Amino acid sequence: MTTTDHFQHFQAFTPTDVPVLGSTMRCWTAGTGRPVVFLHGNPTSSFLWRKVVPRLLGPDRRLVLVDLVGMGDSGKPPIEYRLTDHIDHVDALLDALDLPAVDLIAHDWGVAIAFACLHRHPERVRSLAFMEGHLRPLPGWDAFDEGGRDLFRRLRTPGVGEQMVLADNFFIETLLPAAIRGLTAEELTAYAAPYPTPESRRPLLQWARQIPVAGDPADVATLLPRAVAAAARASVPLLLVRARPGAVVGDDAVAWLTGHLPALTVAEVGPAGHFVPEDRPGPLAEVLDDWLRH
Repeated sequence: MTTTDHFQHFQAFTPTDVPVLGSTMRCWTAGTGRPVVFLHGNPTSSFLWRKVVPRLLGPDRRLVLVDLVGMGDSGKPPIEYRLTDHIDHVDALLDALDLPAVDLIAHDWGVAIAFACLHRHPERVRSLAFMEGHLRPLPGWDAFDEGGRDLFRRLRTPGVGEQMVLADNFFIETLLPAAIRGLTAEELTAYAAPYPTPESRRPLLQWARQIPVAGDPADVATLLPRAVAAAARASVPLLLVRARPGAVVGDDAVAWLTGHLPALTVAEVGPAGHFVPEDRPGPLAEVLDDWLRH
């Protein structure tokens, strides 16, 4: 079973496997008109947006829900699944779909990918709305709270992270049920479907090891500030969707973002954790609909 089986109620959306860099990327598309591209993060897939996008359908919008490479129903090529790999694949996907100008909506690691796409091709991005994503390198492990520090140190420890994510399926079987309120057994099955084997979960582990802490990984620690600086220079409308308490974007992160992105708009969607599209789909859809209209 794949996530395809759980999209049957999305009658308006058509699945397509797009050839990209020697593999395929799954896209769910509905509508015609101005392209709006949705990018998820770890450990989710386009399934994350299922409660949001039906409320955004309109005669002047083409909604494109992307499964990142190695995730969802996209291909699982033998690559490292570093942030730069994902950026390259999304960049090539937009070329393959012949989308010269898009509105981007992103969550979690999709945020870093979206900002990198804006950095590479500012002419391609009409607007960017984002939520709960890391955009600044962390100076050290003290930047985490105690629980997060212990968790991510273990995930980055060779052998320990493999046991947690590949063998024990930590992200799907432990993190998601704990982080998303009211997740049903069927919904959890849909999230788990793309990752039935230890090796299929390797992209999830790699994401945990891409968070830049004390300059490591060096490429990510360099890339993120450059992407944010490029966004500050560009004349592209930027929207931060703020949830409280959230998990990644708290008051300190909001202050950092508004300080580095002077033209940033901030919209509140109320109480939610990290997975905003799951916790607050209605308010999120309202905010995004208004954003895309204006």
